[in-house]
Amino acid sequence: MSDLFSRLLSERPYLLADGATGTSLFAMGLETGEAPELWNVQAPDKVRAHHAAFVEAGADIVLTNSFGANRYRLQLHRAQARVDEINRAAATLAREAARESGREVVVAGSIGPSGEILAPLGALAYADAADAFAEQARALAAGGADILWVETMSSREELGAALAGAGASGLAVVCTLSFDTNGRTMMGVTPAEALAAALAAEHPPVACGANCGTGAADLVASVLGMTEGATREGVFVAKGNCGIPRYVDGEIVYDGTPELMARYACLAYDAGARVIGGCCGTTPTHLRAMRAALESHRRGAPPSLAEIAAQLGPLSTARAAGGGNGGRARRSTRRPRPSI
Repeated sequence: MSDLFSRLLSERPYLLADGATGTSLFAMGLETGEAPELWNVQAPDKVRAHHAAFVEAGADIVLTNSFGANRYRLQLHRAQARVDEINRAAATLAREAARESGREVVVAGSIGPSGEILAPLGALAYADAADAFAEQARALAAGGADILWVETMSSREELGAALAGAGASGLAVVCTLSFDTNGRTMMGVTPAEALAAALAAEHPPVACGANCGTGAADLVASVLGMTEGATREGVFVAKGNCGIPRYVDGEIVYDGTPELMARYACLAYDAGARVIGGCCGTTPTHLRAMRAALESHRRGAPPSLAEIAAQLGPLSTARAAGGGNGGRARRSTRRPRPSI
């Protein structure tokens, strides 16, 4: 674990991660179809301002603008030869924003999915995927990232390849998966199965959790699905979307208010997360409300599914029925005991 990340976790009960990169950059003028990662070299001042806004709102961790900056996704924009340049720039910009804040902020190098389907279901070999992730990870480390942040994964195979590639950089790695299909990833993996796969990886993460998905309620349930059977202390991550995504006038919008995200942050903390942030749709305004809520909140027992739904809105069908490995049917009186 990086010295800064581990030290801050040892000193504080939780760390606040930032919000949505894409939402922020679209508000600054990014056009649909453009690669956000190219802005690291084409519009660096805007990317730096994005990071600075979340740091000012209270973020302890900022994720670099490098989610899709691997060779396979950059190939769609004829930029596959610029992996090193783009990722170094991404980490440098986040590092500059953190330094200018005058306080300690962790720079996490974001690594998203390859955009390909790995064997045996797809054509991309595990070794090739791991090599692509390693290329990206080395560049993020060279640019000044404190840790690497593998996010929005859905298959065991790609999770393993990403952890192997990121681990080869020498930096500690955090991983999160997206559980968006009735309590499972799009490849059918439950939170408990994801945790088991992460722990069995060649380079296991120092923290594991959930991000994105279908809304704040299901995100908290996903965290419960990881923590409820755990046997020893560790670090779990909750980085949920800002409410429910809806298609309005040709655009995806999120209906979450600052008040909803404040409730989500407290419930995620009660569920066992020690790193809490927002994903799609989450702005600095939302994050500021989350920070204020957490600062005044005393950690309680893990919430039941009914309590989550009452505070954050309906759960997916399987979870509402008590399935999907998404949490307890009744309220537990014990604290979660994470297993990483």
